[in-house]
Amino acid sequence: MITIKGIEERILKSIEPEAEALGLEVVRIRMMGGRTPTLQIMVEKTDGGTDVEDCAKFSRAISPALDVHDFIDNKYHLEVSTPGIDRPLTRAKDFARWAGHLAKVELSMPIDGRRRFQGVITEEADGVVKLQLDDDTELEANVADMSKASLVLTDELIDLAQAQGELADVEDGSFDEIEEEGDAPDTEEENQS
Repeated sequence: MITIKGIEERILKSIEPEAEALGLEVVRIRMMGGRTPTLQIMVEKTDGGTDVEDCAKFSRAISPALDVHDFIDNKYHLEVSTPGIDRPLTRAKDFARWAGHLAKVELSMPIDGRRRFQGVITEEADGVVKLQLDDDTELEANVADMSKASLVLTDELIDLAQAQGELADVEDGSFDEIEEEGDAPDTEEENQS
């Protein structure tokens, strides 16, 4: 998994059996600092269609194990979520699954003075990913040499999520209208002046 620290690796090993028992895979685990740190865990069903209830079940299942092992010395927040549409790519199989889609990648060590790249995933084989970059060059990098990677939100990705039922269709009325500041209807007093 990309950019996993020692504590994250120990937590991952202790929670993976619970994930598997629920038909879930851990996509990313990250300990984020702050006065009260947050342990962020992203999960998805192996066959897709992860929802809030899956996250809640997983959170309830792993809480006792986290308490028993006492990985984190002080209070912390546990955040269990799905990866979302512009998901992080943390495993070689993520790149294979999302071939043909636009991704951004950050390398641990620069290539020709450059660390950040964006391009279409063309291939993943044995942990090596190929991206077709905007300038018609190709990046070939090992997943193990990446410090960060994620899909880029595109219309194509949104359409795919809607087709798979992972995102409500804007046209079906599932979204409430959002009133922007300054969009409030005129009052009678304002009309009189």
